[in-house]
Amino acid sequence: MPSQPKMEQQTKIPADISTQLRTLAHDLSNSIETIMQACYLLNQSKLDPETKKWADMIDAGSRDSARINREIRDILRSRS
Repeated sequence: MPSQPKMEQQTKIPADISTQLRTLAHDLSNSIETIMQACYLLNQSKLDPETKKWADMIDAGSRDSARINREIRDILRSRS
């Protein structure tokens, strides 16, 4: 019977480092959420086109940051 290909083993993150990274990811989530909420409220007001462009850039950047932070948290979950 042919041998099964070995699955690549993922290196475990040491518990103390994982805890520190999880804490930082949590704190980062809080900061990103503040930016997203402030941007939402800003976009509820009447903005001139140039200001609207900047607000949209902030919104897009904060959403990207939130996605990246979720990916980091997923990696931490899978390797802790």
